[in-house]
Amino acid sequence: MTTLGRPDLSDIHRGDWVDRRLPIAWRPYTRLARLDRPVGIWLTLFPCWAALVQASYGLPDLRQLAIFSLGALLMRSAGSTVNDIADRKFDGHVERTRFRPLASGQIGVRQALAFLVIQLALAASLLLFLTPYTRLVAICVLPLVFVYPLCKRFTHWPQAVLRAAFNWGMLMAWAEVTGHIPAGAVLMWAGAIAWQIGYDTVYAYVDVKDDSQLGLKSTAILFGPNGKTYIGLFYALTVGAWSLGGWLLGMSLPYAIGMLVIAAHLAWQTWRIDLARPEVNFGLFLANILTGALLACAAFIGTW
Repeated sequence: MTTLGRPDLSDIHRGDWVDRRLPIAWRPYTRLARLDRPVGIWLTLFPCWAALVQASYGLPDLRQLAIFSLGALLMRSAGSTVNDIADRKFDGHVERTRFRPLASGQIGVRQALAFLVIQLALAASLLLFLTPYTRLVAICVLPLVFVYPLCKRFTHWPQAVLRAAFNWGMLMAWAEVTGHIPAGAVLMWAGAIAWQIGYDTVYAYVDVKDDSQLGLKSTAILFGPNGKTYIGLFYALTVGAWSLGGWLLGMSLPYAIGMLVIAAHLAWQTWRIDLARPEVNFGLFLANILTGALLACAAFIGTW
């Protein structure tokens, strides 16, 4: 089976460290939580760290940094588990996802649901260390986490729902550090959503053929051959929202320099996009780890 001219697009890599080092019973749960594919963890962590730095106006409290880092890891893993449970009947027909634990029958739905309960319980336990206001903000994200896997059935914008949920830690950071969520913080959150809609669309082009045959929806299907233009537009919105948000939050001149670097990096990505070459697009998707790191660095130097 081939997709977009490439013989193997699976996101499960046989013979990796999971297969070599972990007991057989642990392997499907490790893959269900995406611990074997940590790119998504970094893409969730960097915006959260940037928000903590901005809210603290400098280096954040180590206790808060640890709590929010663990929370981002657990909620990203829980979201991935929810997604695989909801998509288990589709994943087996998609080249990239056909070897995922539920799609390939390595574990059943009951085991996955039990694992999800454990993930959510661990994430909920972190709320005990946060303020009541932050707990309230955290609870508000749960509907987004659970509705996302169903979105691709009725809207072309599932990435928007996903990234609104996975970047919720940015709002929680402000709630915890300052006790309120200013307009600038909301703009930073919106910029992160625009950024991640952009790179998720790049990634979604890998699945266009399979998703279309299954009747699923995505921004890649919606944008079609004009994807490069729309991705560039979302990246421009990203830089604009982060720039204005940083200004409202009182970031200093070095922050603006950081924004220029991010703008150049995202412009390079847009120039390199080739909708017909998934291997190139996947590399550009991974390049957004650098974008996230640049955002965190810009936030830090913006406090000087």
